[in-house]
Amino acid sequence: MATSLPTPTLPDALYLLDYFGLAVFAVSGALLAAEKRQTLVTFLFFAVVTGVGGGTLRDLLIGAPVFWVHRNLTLVICLVAGLAVWLTARQRWNERTLLWFDALGLAAYAVYGASKSLAFGVAPVPAIGMGVLTACFGGIVRDVLAGEPSILMRPEIYVTAAALAAGMFVTAIFAGLPILLAAMIAAAAGFALRALAISRGLKLPAYTP
Repeated sequence: MATSLPTPTLPDALYLLDYFGLAVFAVSGALLAAEKRQTLVTFLFFAVVTGVGGGTLRDLLIGAPVFWVHRNLTLVICLVAGLAVWLTARQRWNERTLLWFDALGLAAYAVYGASKSLAFGVAPVPAIGMGVLTACFGGIVRDVLAGEPSILMRPEIYVTAAALAAGMFVTAIFAGLPILLAAMIAAAAGFALRALAISRGLKLPAYTP
């Protein structure tokens, strides 16, 4: 027997979380272009693809209007982020910076992806999956285009951190927590796990036959 699902109306603060995740992921895309010493066009392209990649696939799967098609601000944020990295002194950016920006975007986007999915009537477990997809797919596309090993092929705590953030958010919503409190707790938990992996070099155990 099917049960009715809560479909919370997204408050303005969660839309701000969306824009924050978008900007941070766009910066991470441009930073990878900087590491590869690419042109300004590549900086901007990587910023856009990384920023909107996960959300685009999420919206197509949940039947929502693709979030960047009907408004200008989304692409403007990505382009400004890419240009800002291009204009900033290169010595300020390094591989660790890319990792930290990516971690911030991962936590923000995992929570927002799960919350938007719930708002469109997606069931709890698929909503968690949509949160993970939102957080990870743009970075995967970025790495593939840059010829980098995909994060899926490395034993890093990355997808796991996104799953923790999305899972905690959905669980907190069904436990009756206010949506903003649930979002803050879940995003903090996802970022903390990814930060611990970055700072301590923690990795998932690999399969050994």
